Amino acid sequence: MSADTVPVTGWGRTAPTTARLVRPRSYAEAVAAVRDCGARGGIPRGLGRAYGDAAQNAGGSVLDMTALDRVHAIDVEGGTVLCDAGISLHTLMRLLLPLGWFVPVTPGTRYVTVGGAIGADIHGKNHHVSGSFSRHVVSLELLTADGEVRVVPRGTELFDATTGGMGLTGVILTATVRLQPVETSLMLVDTERAGDLDDLMARLAATDHRYRYSVAWIDLLARGAATGRAVLTRGDHAPLDALPRRARRDPLAFRASRLPAAPSYVPEGLLSRTTVGLFNELWYRKAPRARAGRLQSIPAFFHPLDGVPHWNRIYGRSGFVQYQFVVGHGQEDALRRIVRRIAERRCPSFLAVLKRFGEADPGWLSFPVPGWTLALDIPAGLPGLGPFLDGLDEEVAAAGGRVYLAKDSRLRPELLAAMYPRLDDFRALRTELDPRGVFTSDLSRRLDL
Repeated sequence: MSADTVPVTGWGRTAPTTARLVRPRSYAEAVAAVRDCGARGGIPRGLGRAYGDAAQNAGGSVLDMTALDRVHAIDVEGGTVLCDAGISLHTLMRLLLPLGWFVPVTPGTRYVTVGGAIGADIHGKNHHVSGSFSRHVVSLELLTADGEVRVVPRGTELFDATTGGMGLTGVILTATVRLQPVETSLMLVDTERAGDLDDLMARLAATDHRYRYSVAWIDLLARGAATGRAVLTRGDHAPLDALPRRARRDPLAFRASRLPAAPSYVPEGLLSRTTVGLFNELWYRKAPRARAGRLQSIPAFFHPLDGVPHWNRIYGRSGFVQYQFVVGHGQEDALRRIVRRIAERRCPSFLAVLKRFGEADPGWLSFPVPGWTLALDIPAGLPGLGPFLDGLDEEVAAAGGRVYLAKDSRLRPELLAAMYPRLDDFRALRTELDPRGVFTSDLSRRLDL
């Protein structure tokens, strides 16, 4: 087991803090690392794709779990996999697709671990159909603060506290996950343009049930009659008979291309209102007004940014804030007000997506609830960004919504209880399970979790 004292940050590259980074290579070493966390405690970490401070721990320990990445068993008939929590979704896709199976839920990157997917209870383009990742977890093994390993089946309080619990109930060691059957590794995709926010919401509400996957890129710099204009992309796994004859020779091949990495240094101000506005205009104009049945690879449909290693560098040294919130059905006016405020504020965001959530999962701190979710990236150095986002937080909370803790780096703690009604239950279970506060993070200290 190796350990180094290093600066640690989230994918947004804001607010780095220094911690002792420990890399256990076995379950025994993971137990030893938990028992040796010290006064400032420790927090598990996967591939570092949480945008904010959830996997940071200033002055304490951070447990890098990526060396524990084995697959123990694949039930090809039943469609389940038992694997270490340190394995990435990318690795699972490479292993499972040739067998006719796909991960049940994937976010916008496949470079997240199974443990991170459970700890953040990630969601994807298919939440309206499939829910979040934890819905497909049968059971998990959890290393708790006392150094014991517990088998945690779904339907228990500890399971519900852990799914979405941001690593604060313990270190996930293994998980059994149900999979999605597929005939090919290609997607059958429909694309269309929406002229404004109301047009977009009407299209999503009327036709989402026809698709397993649905998401809209939204232009948050457009104003006036074009406010909320968007490109809507929806699809499903292509059946074998939809492939051209040549592709049917190897229908489950998984090919992921890689472009050159973003440069290590990017000048500040590169992503200005002018440059992002030009990008947004070009992106909207080049999208087809309506196109059906296009074949796309899994990486192109789900993870286009994964083709550019270290793409987060394009925001410069100050990094960026990823802000994601959800408001329930019936709160469409709140969504309209927030989109107008962002557009009027001229926030230079070129990665902004709107989608609909389906039925919520039982995780006490799980983010999705039925309704509308908007995620956007904003350069962290934008003047007045903090007070502006504070105002959005208040509007979201007043509408009964919430922000996503896996992407948060600046939410005020007094709003948390209004957003997450099971917060007191989570705190009580955590106190009982971990009275010495072994598991802690910059996020948990900031929000008093």
